[in-house]
Amino acid sequence: MKSKLSIIIPCYNEELGIPNLKSHLDQILNNLSKTYSLELIFVDDGSKDRTLELLKENFCGLKKNKIEAKFIKHEVNQNLGAAMRTGFANATGDFVITMDSDCTYDPQTIPEMLKLLGENTDMVVASPYHPLGEVKNVPKYRLLLSGAITLIYRLLTGSKIYTYTALFRAYKQKVIKDVHFNSNDFLATAEMLINALNKGYKVKEFPTILNVRQFGESKIRLARVIKSHFKYASSLLFLKLFKAKNKAAI
Repeated sequence: MKSKLSIIIPCYNEELGIPNLKSHLDQILNNLSKTYSLELIFVDDGSKDRTLELLKENFCGLKKNKIEAKFIKHEVNQNLGAAMRTGFANATGDFVITMDSDCTYDPQTIPEMLKLLGENTDMVVASPYHPLGEVKNVPKYRLLLSGAITLIYRLLTGSKIYTYTALFRAYKQKVIKDVHFNSNDFLATAEMLINALNKGYKVKEFPTILNVRQFGESKIRLARVIKSHFKYASSLLFLKLFKAKNKAAI
């Protein structure tokens, strides 16, 4: 009996990019269906355009290939973290992929990421900021922000991970059921990764390429993202100092 794979794809005002998403998924789903029973979960996070309509037009036909497609609608935009939680709550696969709807990471690498999941790996993170990874035409402000976030989180957690903010990941089912995060925004990816590490789950990085978005607009609001990471990093620092003080007092 085949293992089941859930692929979660949050979407917000992505009508311009749906044909590109369809093209990328058409290339990989046939390959994956040879190994896995497939479940696609599209979370429309309160889009104001034709995103949900186009998703259904393009992906409802997957049933004939025995691929289940779920379409879940948030009535109002709740942001990436909330969309991730909705996707996780509806995922029934033995393994779970989360990926960006703009395909800035190539879905063709999904099989390679899944192969890394094993006895000593519970979660695989796409890592363009790894020394063996690469970024192409990504705005400098994003590189500076990601570099600063990486440095801060590595210092605070003691981990050697290079990329904390990528949505493109592979999980064992037990991780998404056991690890929780509070953020509703783009901080959620870093928060979930750090919480997984704190719970003892084994994380491996997959060096890969991050490409610039080709269709539609980025949903990242820089000032909001910086504020979220600053607050979260401050809470981690406070917790680290608190533990150190208690340890010294013993």
